[in-house]
Amino acid sequence: MKTIAYYISDYGYGHATRSTAIIRQLLKKNEEIEIIICHSFAIEFLRQSFKYERRVRFREILTDVGYVLKENSLEPDDDLLNHQVASYVSSFHTKLMYEVHFMKVANVSFVISDISPLGIAGAYLLNLPSLGISNFTWFTAYEGLIGELSLEFLEKRYEQMTYQFSLACSDEPHWGMKENQSFGFYSREVNDSEVQRIRKEINPAGDSHIIYFGLGMKVDIGTLSDLPIWQSPNCKFIVSSNVDVTHPNVYKIPQDETETQNYVAAANLVLTKAGWGTISEAVCAGVPLLITNRSMKEDRHTIDYLVRHQLCDLIEWKGLEILVVTPSLIETCRRQQINRYKNEAVHIAEEINKKINSK
Repeated sequence: MKTIAYYISDYGYGHATRSTAIIRQLLKKNEEIEIIICHSFAIEFLRQSFKYERRVRFREILTDVGYVLKENSLEPDDDLLNHQVASYVSSFHTKLMYEVHFMKVANVSFVISDISPLGIAGAYLLNLPSLGISNFTWFTAYEGLIGELSLEFLEKRYEQMTYQFSLACSDEPHWGMKENQSFGFYSREVNDSEVQRIRKEINPAGDSHIIYFGLGMKVDIGTLSDLPIWQSPNCKFIVSSNVDVTHPNVYKIPQDETETQNYVAAANLVLTKAGWGTISEAVCAGVPLLITNRSMKEDRHTIDYLVRHQLCDLIEWKGLEILVVTPSLIETCRRQQINRYKNEAVHIAEEINKKINSK
C-alpha cells in the first residue's frame, strides 16, 4: 500500500471540492493507495465527504494564506495580505521541518498539492516526487500584490515540483521539473436523481427559474441582503449556508450538505465570482454562467479564458447592485454559451496514477 500526502489550499471551499473529485477517482482507479489529506479550513467538509472511506486519513494543518479581502468587498486588502504572507514565509522553515518529519513517519511515497507550496517543498527535501495540480499558483496570484522577496520565495518553492498538471484557465510558467500536462474542467460527479429532488423541493410548482448565487464561503459582503436581485419575479435562489440573506424565495443549502455540485446542476443560471470550483461544476453540468468581474490576476485569467471560449457572460459589481434577473437574461446567457466541456476527473486521476505507479 502506497501512502499519498494530498495538500489542499486553505483558501475557501473550491480547492477542497475539486480535490474531493480527484481523490474519489484516484481511490476508484487504484486499490493500492491510501491518502492523507493535509488541510485545515474545510477539514470538516472533507471528513464528511469521505466518512465511509477507510483509505483516507486527515491531518489538520494550515497549508497557505490565500487571499485577504477588504471588508464588504471582493477586492484584496494589499497591506493585510502582505503582512500575512510575510509571516507565512518567515515561519515556513519551521513548518517545513514538521512536514519532513510527518512524511518520514507516515512513509509517504508521493505528494500531490492543490496548490500549497508546503508539501512540494517537503517532498523536494526528501527526494520524493510531487505533483502540483491547479489553474494557478500563489506566486502568479500574488504578483503585483505582495513584496518581491516573498514572491521570490514562493517562486523557488514551486520550481521544486516534479510534475505540473495545469487546469483550464491557467496562465502559468512550466513549473514541473520532469513533466507538464494540461487539462480542462472537472468536478465531483452529479447525481441526476438528487438534482431532480432539489428542483422539486425548491420549485415544486415548476413555474420559477432557479438561480445559484455563489460568492464563495470566504466572501463577506454585509450589504447582500439589500440587493434588489432577491425581488426578481419568478425566481428562486440557492445560496450557501453562511450567506446572511433571508427572503421567502431564497433557499440555503443545508450546513451539513457536502454534495453541493448537485445544487449547481439544478440551477437554470449560476451567478458567481470567478472561483474555479463553482465555474467548473457549472461548465461540466452545462449550466449558463454570469460572472462578477474582479481585478485579481487569477480571476482575470479565468474570465479571459471563459469569455474566449464562450462559456460565460460578465457583470460588474455596480451592475450586480442593481440587477434583477429576468427570463430574457437567462435566455441570453444560455444562447451565448455554446460550449460544454466533458468532466475530466477520471482522465486526470488516470494520469496521476501513472505517476504514482512509475515510482
